[in-house]
Amino acid sequence: MVRPIYLFTFIFSFLTPSYADDSAAMAKLLTSFDTAPSGWSATTDYCMWKNVNCDGSNRVTSIDLASQSLTGILPSDLGTLTQLTTLSLRGNSLSGPLPSLANLTSLQKLYLDNNNFTSVPSSFFQGLTSLEILTLSQNLGLEPWTISTELTQATSLVTFYASSANIIGSLPDIFGSFPRLLDLQLSYNNLDGTLPKSLGGSGIQNLWLNNQQNGLSGTIDVLSSMTQLSQVRLHKNQFTGPIPDLSNCTSLFDLQLRDNQFTGLIPASLMSIPSLRNVSLDVNDLQGPYPQFPSSVTTHTLDGINSFCKNTPGPCDPQVTTLLEIASAFGYPIKLANSWTGNNACTSWTFIICDSQGNIITINFAKQQFVGTISPVFAKLTSLRNLYLNDNNLTGSIPDAFTNMTSLQVLDISNNNLTGLIPKFGDSVKLTMTGNPLIGKSTPSSGSGGSSNGTSPSGNTAVMGSSGTSILPGMIVSIVIAVIIFLVVMLLVSIKCYVSRRHRRPTISLKIEVRNIEISIEVLKQATNNFNEDNILGRGGFGVVYKGEYHDGTKVAVKRMESAAMGSKGINEFQAEISVLNKVRHRHLVSLLGCCINENERLLVYEYMPQGSLTQRLFDLGENGCSPLTWKQRIQIAMDVARGMEYLHSLAPQIFIHRDLKPSNILLGNDMRAKVADFGLVKIAPDGKNSLTTRLAGTFGYLAPEYGATGRVTTKADVYAFGVVLMQLITGRKAVDDTLPNENPHLVTWFCKILNKKERIPMAIDQTINPDEETMESIYRVAELAGHCTTHQPYQRPNMGHVVNILSPLVEKWKPTCHKLEHKFPTFHGVEDIYGFDQDMSLPLQRWQTM
Repeated sequence: MVRPIYLFTFIFSFLTPSYADDSAAMAKLLTSFDTAPSGWSATTDYCMWKNVNCDGSNRVTSIDLASQSLTGILPSDLGTLTQLTTLSLRGNSLSGPLPSLANLTSLQKLYLDNNNFTSVPSSFFQGLTSLEILTLSQNLGLEPWTISTELTQATSLVTFYASSANIIGSLPDIFGSFPRLLDLQLSYNNLDGTLPKSLGGSGIQNLWLNNQQNGLSGTIDVLSSMTQLSQVRLHKNQFTGPIPDLSNCTSLFDLQLRDNQFTGLIPASLMSIPSLRNVSLDVNDLQGPYPQFPSSVTTHTLDGINSFCKNTPGPCDPQVTTLLEIASAFGYPIKLANSWTGNNACTSWTFIICDSQGNIITINFAKQQFVGTISPVFAKLTSLRNLYLNDNNLTGSIPDAFTNMTSLQVLDISNNNLTGLIPKFGDSVKLTMTGNPLIGKSTPSSGSGGSSNGTSPSGNTAVMGSSGTSILPGMIVSIVIAVIIFLVVMLLVSIKCYVSRRHRRPTISLKIEVRNIEISIEVLKQATNNFNEDNILGRGGFGVVYKGEYHDGTKVAVKRMESAAMGSKGINEFQAEISVLNKVRHRHLVSLLGCCINENERLLVYEYMPQGSLTQRLFDLGENGCSPLTWKQRIQIAMDVARGMEYLHSLAPQIFIHRDLKPSNILLGNDMRAKVADFGLVKIAPDGKNSLTTRLAGTFGYLAPEYGATGRVTTKADVYAFGVVLMQLITGRKAVDDTLPNENPHLVTWFCKILNKKERIPMAIDQTINPDEETMESIYRVAELAGHCTTHQPYQRPNMGHVVNILSPLVEKWKPTCHKLEHKFPTFHGVEDIYGFDQDMSLPLQRWQTM
């Protein structure tokens, strides 16, 4: 008897003889579903099926069956579709084992999330050499599986989502194999072990490893070298140790570290990251002063199960501060954090004994398995008499500062791994140091013809010759020490030379002629009241922007690029601003008025925009007391930005790609007219081309997907970012907002779902707009335009000229108040009304040379 499925396959092959290569696999895929997908039929050529694409040879290249309520078990030979580049099955109820897709070398995008699959084959990642996007999240029924090192074959991987997918084991140390990886989301699994070192230096922007069943452990020091981080979610794990210095993570806006075992002080640098907006640190064992973050940062609960010395900001008691510095040298052990609470070290602090005046006289850290070094800060405890550090795993040497401890009577450092010379203590100190075989290992000095019995202070005996010189062992030690000293000296000299070159580099690498428009530092100091903090307009990744006023009343904005930030990247931004603004002039682009080079400082002077940035008018109304924007103002702002971007893309002498269009880079004048600012990331397309490959730069939430995936940027990447800005003008929402627990935090994803049903758009509108019927029609048009601008495929997005044409009818029409316009405005030539480009505008940068 012939089984129905084989009979169907046989008949199907005759119905579609020209598609024989993939016909069998597609026939099995069709019959694997309990209900056929919409537009799929056995009587129709599979290349004509809905959401199926084929190439010129009738080989299947993409299948998109997302969110169609499909059930069934996928066929095991799905991997025979060898030309497949995209497979999307997300958002269904498919079950059974995942079929092997090994060696599908053309597969780039694989969406399998939100299903009921039961297992992942061991060879699942083998040979997926072109894979860029992989989503496996929300497959709660999967059998436990581990991330195979075969994934390293996917060297183009950009996105890897596998949250709630029952992954077990440790994270493999493979992330050096993914130079383009931006998003890693593995939350709600059963991962354990430590963070792999290969994460350091990676380009990952979004790292989600939160809510592991047993918990990842160890420190998170590797984060300090992940300088591209935007979002970190490590909450509900077992991480320990202090929070590292994250000051190099200049794009970090969301840091979730709650429900771990972090100890130590919150680094001051964390509170100074200008991009930071959301922090969660509660339910840890953090110590020291209560942190005080800027008002722009949402901190949730900080004092929940932490061990801050006080419940309000301010310094701790001096003895408490000293003890915490001592604990720092031990790596802030958890046992100290658990017991050292409050602001009085003499009240129930373990290992601490005080006298009646509240002075610490005894510290007993014996046999606590502490690691690290002995801090010289002990010497600040001037009343300390007894210090027991014996039977630990301490390294390093005894600090020389201990000899200044006039009250010290007992010092026990026995049974550690200490090295170095032994300080000369007075007779009043009882020093015990047995069990440190490497301590005091130096050649004793010999007198003229004298001798020594060779007994070292540690109790180890060195054999000496009759003339007082040591025999072979001593000679070897001397030679080794001499070689080490020589190497250390050479290393220090090399480091000094290298640092010196690095410090000089900003001055050497700058080759721009600025004499014609250079402004002296004295003038800028006078204009900004010596860069008074009261004049700060904002902070950016490379410095602070100050409001200034010249003696003639002219107001300016001065960007002062900080010396600490002036590396090659800072120099590139400084040069890019000058290079771009040398070539462009437009009423909707902020003008550069001058610059200043003051030693290692670089300062840029712009026209002053009194109403600040669009960010302040959309998201920070409560902070600055501004009234909300009306819809007419919003649509005019959109039009102004569109005209400025149209000029950059198609009307300027060359094609300019901004790469960082966002509300904070859109500035407003007193008339609420907008200008595009910040040209530090602008790229100039080569002649005859409209795209180029470059290092990924920009802001998460505004990056076009193809740019993040390939590094190739076109003007359509700016169009995508403009679409996000349109969505923000409509909704008043941030591009990424993780304070919305029940909604998608990514604005584009959320808004595009809203667009699917027009009747839902009113619910997404910023409540401050209060639209009437006419306004709603305008909003519908802009919402539709925003959707077109943010489509996944760049060729489907409009150019900025088309955007201007769409927005123009929506802007309030201008009406003349005087019939004799020419008499009132005799220099008007009819050009500015279309593009905002004034041929008569003065250009102070005429003699600047492009780098």
